[in-house]
Amino acid sequence: MQFRDSFKTAILGLKVNKGRSTLTILGIVIGITAIMLVVSLGKGAQDLILSQVQAVGSKTIAIVPGRQPKGITDVFSTFTDSLKEKDLTALENKTNAPHLAKIMPVVFGSQAVSYASQTYRPTIFGSTALFSEIYNVYPAKGRLFTGEETQSYANVAVIGSKVEKELFEGQESLGENVRINGKSFRVIGVFEKKGQVSFVNFDDVIIVPYTTAQQYVFGIKYFNRIVAEADNESNVDQTVADIKATLRNSHGITDPSKDDFFVETQAQAMQMVGSITDVLTIFLAAIAAISLLVGGVGIMNIMLVSVTERTREIGLRKAVGATDGNILAQFLLESVLLTAIGGAVGIVLGTLMSFGAVLALSKFANLKWSFIFPTSAAAAGLLVSALVGLVFGLYPARQASKKSPIEALRYE
Repeated sequence: MQFRDSFKTAILGLKVNKGRSTLTILGIVIGITAIMLVVSLGKGAQDLILSQVQAVGSKTIAIVPGRQPKGITDVFSTFTDSLKEKDLTALENKTNAPHLAKIMPVVFGSQAVSYASQTYRPTIFGSTALFSEIYNVYPAKGRLFTGEETQSYANVAVIGSKVEKELFEGQESLGENVRINGKSFRVIGVFEKKGQVSFVNFDDVIIVPYTTAQQYVFGIKYFNRIVAEADNESNVDQTVADIKATLRNSHGITDPSKDDFFVETQAQAMQMVGSITDVLTIFLAAIAAISLLVGGVGIMNIMLVSVTERTREIGLRKAVGATDGNILAQFLLESVLLTAIGGAVGIVLGTLMSFGAVLALSKFANLKWSFIFPTSAAAAGLLVSALVGLVFGLYPARQASKKSPIEALRYE
């Protein structure tokens, strides 16, 4: 019997039991769909985050308090008060970091903000006017606060477009006073609609002078970050080295392993983000792949039942000349076809669900999430589903091929 005949016979066998065949491949469909969904959304998330990191610029350097986290349990070590005004002053000294072109302190947190009867809870940032240059975001109306206002602890604020919408509901906001932590702040500017830039949604923030934020909003005397910018991309590494040397000297640290801060460049941030998202995507895909094993066991079980039910058919085929190899090939092909069809359906379903999820995220979460068809995951899904059918269908197929034609014809 030729392969073509075995293939046709396998197709016929599947058509006879359409309901059973459909239920059999359900586990494979679910597994492949989940893998496609996880990988597609994971790649989209990675591209989104990396684009936000890139938006800041390759010359930007972030100085973070605490030890550099090596794992999830170390994240909380970054919430320390090791960066203070003396460190900012030392870094502003050109003799310490000659290639440092811009530097600004950053404090942040979430606070309730009220205007008249409206209350909203955006992110409050305290910084200097340099944030507009570094993050390339400027007021659509009004102005930024000045260096003098920062030094004098002025109660002025620049708000995001979403904050204006939530608090003022279409009314004019410039010159009005909002209350943060019991203190009045005069709105002097409203940001252009910008969206997400490097983990900051500028539509949903209120930015005030860092001195004012420290004194009246958060009640702290340290910085959550210090953001700097080198004068040239070629000087980024040297600037990082200068920053580390300056801060170690300021903190009295002689052993680098005892650093109570760490410095990140955009290249390092992108590499870290890429590694984290890759690991998470692989981990979630591996969990989803467990359903493929469950589906494989289900296929083996169904195929064994099918072999028992079709004992007389096997006997008749052997009686007219079918060999053990022919019977083995027929049942093995049925198993592989089941899983391959399940894989194809899972790829289509996973793609449609991924596309729908991207549309929902773009519309309702206001994220520039791009749809990515994971070609490698689709190819791997088809291959793995076929292998599952091959592996879990081999035992039932062998059982069918071993049956004696005489005993099979006697089977009731």
